[in-house]
Amino acid sequence: MALKSTIFKASLAVADIDHNYYADHALTLARHPSETDERMMIRLVALALNAHQLQDVCNGDGTLAFGAGLSNPDEPDVWLRDFTGQVKLWIEVGQPEDKPVIKACGKADAVIVYCFNHAAEIWWRGIENKLTRPQNLQVFRVPTAASQSLAALAQRSMQLQATIQEGTLMLGDSTRSIDIEPVRMR
Repeated sequence: MALKSTIFKASLAVADIDHNYYADHALTLARHPSETDERMMIRLVALALNAHQLQDVCNGDGTLAFGAGLSNPDEPDVWLRDFTGQVKLWIEVGQPEDKPVIKACGKADAVIVYCFNHAAEIWWRGIENKLTRPQNLQVFRVPTAASQSLAALAQRSMQLQATIQEGTLMLGDSTRSIDIEPVRMR
């Protein structure tokens, strides 16, 4: 019998000072049985960091949502679609292989990869030369200490505040806050 995903609910208040975007998002995250709390929270961080694109790219007339991710390799971890269904932003979390990333670059206007954990630098050195052609690709590394701290915020029901200022995300609940400054690798 296959294990089922665990459902998490998050109320995310985003205050993106850098992009003048302020909104509340009611989110449902399905954590795949093989996914860690750390990875699930990185997906939430990726959504928070790019929520402004809902307004900037789609003029508020689009959908920013979690994709099937681990359950379906043909879907991203997070994506932004405009009102016509066109994929404007495709976000991958972790250390994907080069071929799915290149394929995603052909399906979406922009692709962002958020890698994390201690092996992210090694992964990037091994894949960097294979990802030189796509012009619509960005790669960021979430520092290990910050990504590991995120797991402590994971609760089945979360009330989170995300403030983005000068490229730093301050994500927290009523008891703790974590500063995350993604490092651009490409």
